[in-house]
Amino acid sequence: MRIRFLAPHRAKIRLLRRINRLRNRRNVHLLHIGKTGGTAVKAAVRQSDANGSLLIHPHEVTLRDIAPGDDVIFFVRNPVDRFVSGFFSRKRQGQPGHFVPWSRAERAAFQQFRTPNALATALEHESERRRDAARAAMASIQHVRSSYWDWFIDEEYLASRLDDILFIGQQESLASDFETLKAVMNWPVGLALPRDPRTAHQSPSGEDRALSERGIANLTRWYKDDYRFLKLCARWRIDTQHDAFAVAYAMPESISTGTP
Repeated sequence: MRIRFLAPHRAKIRLLRRINRLRNRRNVHLLHIGKTGGTAVKAAVRQSDANGSLLIHPHEVTLRDIAPGDDVIFFVRNPVDRFVSGFFSRKRQGQPGHFVPWSRAERAAFQQFRTPNALATALEHESERRRDAARAAMASIQHVRSSYWDWFIDEEYLASRLDDILFIGQQESLASDFETLKAVMNWPVGLALPRDPRTAHQSPSGEDRALSERGIANLTRWYKDDYRFLKLCARWRIDTQHDAFAVAYAMPESISTGTP
């Protein structure tokens, strides 16, 4: 399924790479990690003279799909916040920006868990049946089920491609990081992120996004490997961009060590 879906996209990217070479322009790819601000960046670039200078990919494209030697940019986000955003995005079936119907497993998940906190707290529920249902939901809901390592494979592979990373931004500081990215890419000064919530695929107001301490602790443990990835990204940004992330990503010591 993935190969069939990506075949026409890969053909398009091969053409754009050839055009860039003819224009003596470097190939720069945007890896689109779900719920990290990539939709807003794509919309800004597509509606400007910068279109064509960035090779834009769907969620399914990973670092392994990009030719070594090409440049890569991507954005990241706190895994707990990404979980909440992903939960509601799929609960709305992608609306208002898109419409992607639930899978059968997603439908079952949202019938049992109405809010992110209900799902998060159930991960360590005293009832084994409830725990199993929560873990099944975490494994079935798009965005919620994904890990950063789905795009970057493992630490060894990421280390082998560090020289190809051009820029890492944060969803939490998207506006300021986009300004930095504009300078890196030599994009027009007037280029701006979309303000329309639909275009930017922003969540509507009124959703119950609150998480309890127990829910946050459960999610932090669940996404412990993602926190490890973000620690590597933070080190890359300091070493390469000489700039720390605006928002630090770190697991609480009690969770990372497993102490009560």
